[in-house]
Amino acid sequence: MELLLIRHALPVRREDVEGPADPELSPAGRAQAQHLADYLAAEGLARLYSSPMKRALQTSEPIGVTLGLPIVTHEGVAEYDRHSTWYVPVEELKAAGDPRWKEMLDKKGHDAQDIDPYDFRTVVVAAVEEIIGANSGRKVAVVCHGGVINAYLTHILGIDDPTGFFYPNYTSIHRIAAARSGERSVLTVNETAHLRGTGLPVGIFAG
Repeated sequence: MELLLIRHALPVRREDVEGPADPELSPAGRAQAQHLADYLAAEGLARLYSSPMKRALQTSEPIGVTLGLPIVTHEGVAEYDRHSTWYVPVEELKAAGDPRWKEMLDKKGHDAQDIDPYDFRTVVVAAVEEIIGANSGRKVAVVCHGGVINAYLTHILGIDDPTGFFYPNYTSIHRIAAARSGERSVLTVNETAHLRGTGLPVGIFAG
């Protein structure tokens, strides 16, 4: 089967809130999500899964509408910061010289110091493997988060550190071939052709 792990689109900034920040998509993020949906229209997806967090669900919505697929939420692909009381896109942190940018580089951002990254990876791997096991021979998409994508890719690539392998761009697609034998192969990483020429933000390393 072919698995598409997709990072959510650009969310709004949320700070100093009571309870989880859980931001929704920004106007640019909604436009990114529609371009993503149009790009996936010819993919032949059989199922669409999403993290239960707003930014992932709202990225999934136009995909579901365009492809005529229901959205299946899965708690196991929620981001590690799901209980954080703030969310600021990393581009804004970096541009402002916000000290939280360095904390994120040191792998302590979004209250991550309270979460064991290896425990988080164990949860993510179990969730993704459950999705794979339920979809033999199909092509499925999972709209999730940068931390989730890093966790699963470091697992299948045999990288010890699950927290900072690379930076997934907004609405980036990461394709994985999953064989019945248990073999997992990375086909593409950070695929964002659908955003080229749109003028929309892509991520921290591209505009």
